[in-house]
Amino acid sequence: MSGAPVLAPLVEPVAQLSREEVTRYARHLSLPEVGEIGQRRLRGARVLVIGAGGLGAPVLQYLGAAGIGHISVIDDDRVETSNLQRQILHRDADVGRPKVESARDALVRLDPHLSVEAIDDRLTPDNALSLFAAHDLVIDGADNFATRYLSNDAAELTDTPLVWGTIFRFEGQVSTFVPGHGPMLRDLFPDIPDADSVPSCAEGGVLGVLCGLVGSTMAAEAIKLICGIGEPLIGRLLRCDVLTTAFTTLRFSADPDRRAVTDLAEVTAACAAPAVTAAPPVAEATVAEVRDGSGGAVIVDVRESWERQIVSIPGSVHVPLAAIVASGWPALAEAVGGAADIVLHCRSGVRSATALEAAAPGAPAGVRLRSLAGGIEAWTAAAADDQQP
Repeated sequence: MSGAPVLAPLVEPVAQLSREEVTRYARHLSLPEVGEIGQRRLRGARVLVIGAGGLGAPVLQYLGAAGIGHISVIDDDRVETSNLQRQILHRDADVGRPKVESARDALVRLDPHLSVEAIDDRLTPDNALSLFAAHDLVIDGADNFATRYLSNDAAELTDTPLVWGTIFRFEGQVSTFVPGHGPMLRDLFPDIPDADSVPSCAEGGVLGVLCGLVGSTMAAEAIKLICGIGEPLIGRLLRCDVLTTAFTTLRFSADPDRRAVTDLAEVTAACAAPAVTAAPPVAEATVAEVRDGSGGAVIVDVRESWERQIVSIPGSVHVPLAAIVASGWPALAEAVGGAADIVLHCRSGVRSATALEAAAPGAPAGVRLRSLAGGIEAWTAAAADDQQP
């Protein structure tokens, strides 16, 4: 140990294990640090997992396999084909289903005696406090800043331990926050960042196996807290880089000048703020305007070639973002053939806004450059609406 707070086990044990449970958890029972009493604590635990995606999937799998008595999972997303590369709790047959329903079914297949509540909803200031208070521990696998800070504040207000993790590209972070026993997320990162200050995994990518590494670490933190064993990551931030196989630990302490969390007012405002798809304002074209076709705009796809293989806008030309950022307007000039009205698009509007900023300074007078609002996601949604009876 290195001076970390010694915590009592988080959960009281159930009365006994069944014969089947003794067999199922035999490898845990052989561990002196866990043993029968620890396994009975796991069976008595109630854990809330926020998110059934990249981090939530491995967390749910390992907590379900470990014998957690009750797991609630909250997520309002649906399974997509692009999720399957890393969210291995879900199967191809689950595409289109609510993630929480797919996750519940997967956990019950793993352990028919496991109690699972699937909450097809988003964590909000309206439900956070009651959900946190109803569970012994919360694991935050959310993919946005507002929800992460909502989790922190709800944990502080309800005195609920919180295990936190993030992933991006090849790097991950994990820490554990126990109110009254160490620093919290706001001691480490005091202010809620802007929603678009870091690209999403959809925009920036993520190595699938990183999710398993970070999610398994988060599950291990939960097990340690429930059983009262080991040294949880309280006051420590674990950082991993799978490209270099480097693991580092940053120690941090509570900020004595930080105001205590007394309500959810700040995170309520952050959760209510509309999502921002492009940092500085840029000229935009709506899907309706472009689909109308009356302006004769040339549509330029700034995504990668492999993305166009999944779906593309008919008639669009391809000029990758990297080329436009490197060369500016000349990268577009040859592809658009002297067009005076050009609409750039990507998946959601973030990269096309960046491309517009790079190309606009060199564009000739009279050339109209716009970014497609909502990107190809908005385009395909509009096309799907047209096909509805």
